[in-house]
Amino acid sequence: MAPMEHLRAVIGPLKTNVHVLADPATREAIAIDTAIPSVAWITGALAQRGWTLKLIVSTHGHWDHAGDNAALSAHTGAPIAVHPLDSHYLTDPKPLFAPFPIPPSVPAVELAEGGEIRFGSLRLSVLHTPGHTEGSVCLLSAADGLLFSGDTMFTHGWGRVDLPGGSPEAMVSSLGRLARFEDALAVFPGHGAATTIGAERRWLDLVAREGRLPL
Repeated sequence: MAPMEHLRAVIGPLKTNVHVLADPATREAIAIDTAIPSVAWITGALAQRGWTLKLIVSTHGHWDHAGDNAALSAHTGAPIAVHPLDSHYLTDPKPLFAPFPIPPSVPAVELAEGGEIRFGSLRLSVLHTPGHTEGSVCLLSAADGLLFSGDTMFTHGWGRVDLPGGSPEAMVSSLGRLARFEDALAVFPGHGAATTIGAERRWLDLVAREGRLPL
């Protein structure tokens, strides 16, 4: 099986990491976390490589991860996927601090714990990791050793738990779950630089061991 193709761009006022993943054999692709303005970059990347977008995925419902869902879906015909607990953020956006209007979008695919996202021969496992929002998810490619962590986990930290839908207790549980992965697993967060579980091991183990977020 050919390795996953992975493109990343940093987009929008909150510098969101927007990802396009593809199976090079079948040319089927998915987009993750479509910050505004990402449509031009995504569609250009697809056209340049002859890829077909099969799914638009939001790791959670905040505007900086879902703002271009509607426009990208209209342009490509690809359906939108989000965890059902975060679907209301997409259908009825109430964006905090957004510098521009956020168009509503309608998810057609539910991301659920233990589910799979499939494109070509590639698979991403869905991990429900609440804490930042009720329906936050991480996406795991076990075959490629990659984790797309959204705003659950960052380099040297984790997503805010003080916004609507956030929960420190849920975040502790989710981070403790991520701490069980092998050190070599590469982590691509929703903002900031990529990291590995091993590079974050010290504080992840503290969260798992003590059941609290570090001060």
